[in-house]
Amino acid sequence: MDTPTPTYLTPEQDQRIRRWERWNRRYFIFAFITLIVLLVFSSQLGVSSGDEWGALGPLLAAFIAPIIVMQLRLSCPACGERIGWQAKLQAPDQCRHCQTFLRARQSP
Repeated sequence: MDTPTPTYLTPEQDQRIRRWERWNRRYFIFAFITLIVLLVFSSQLGVSSGDEWGALGPLLAAFIAPIIVMQLRLSCPACGERIGWQAKLQAPDQCRHCQTFLRARQSP
């Protein structure tokens, strides 16, 4: 009984995934801090007042939309299948479609 040989990414493919992870993590931290500041200081900044959201709703959408776009753009470098919704701040360990490990092979 033969076990399939695990498939790993090439160094170039691995570099693309790591770049996506860095951008995703950096933007998430930026958006999280900005959203906290907006929500805490929205009335002092004149963005909203009391029960009315004013410009706060569109601002929140403007900060959340890039997170969704980044998730939708992530695809497996080996097969091209979209894997963004499997990811959180980092790419998943393995593609569900082609079973490729989303890391470059480590030298022993």
